[in-house]
Amino acid sequence: MSEPAFIYEDHVHKEWVDYNGHMNDAAYAAVFSHAVDHFMAYIGLHEKARERHRYTIFTLETHLCYLKEAHENEEIYVSVQLLDADAKRIHPFFVMKNKNDQIVATSEQMLMGIDTEKGRPAHFPEPIAQKVAELRKAHHSLEKPIQAGRQIGIKR
Repeated sequence: MSEPAFIYEDHVHKEWVDYNGHMNDAAYAAVFSHAVDHFMAYIGLHEKARERHRYTIFTLETHLCYLKEAHENEEIYVSVQLLDADAKRIHPFFVMKNKNDQIVATSEQMLMGIDTEKGRPAHFPEPIAQKVAELRKAHHSLEKPIQAGRQIGIKR
């Protein structure tokens, strides 16, 4: 692919820091939510495209793994690996890292394309489907992240 890889950049805002002195769990979720919004624009579903196609993406499921503390003003960035996709769903794996390239958190998600007029799942509009297919092809040979597909439970 000739264009740059998807990256969402931010920093740990003061209001995201909790009584433990590091980023609150809800703030991690918010960062990943903002990353999804930027990812939508990256695949061509920016605001005008959502209006033109009468189409958007909803998050159906998410699984967060908190791996390292993030502190006030710390620079963070989020990348994405597309694990799978079909005509109306995207299974992305987002990785949040700090400026030292250490993994801070991950978010595995299932996203669904939605026809906003009908309020129902629908196939991606053609230009979006092409971009998703390109990403799927580019990412299919990448190693599956260790946190992907994890299940919550107490190991006995």
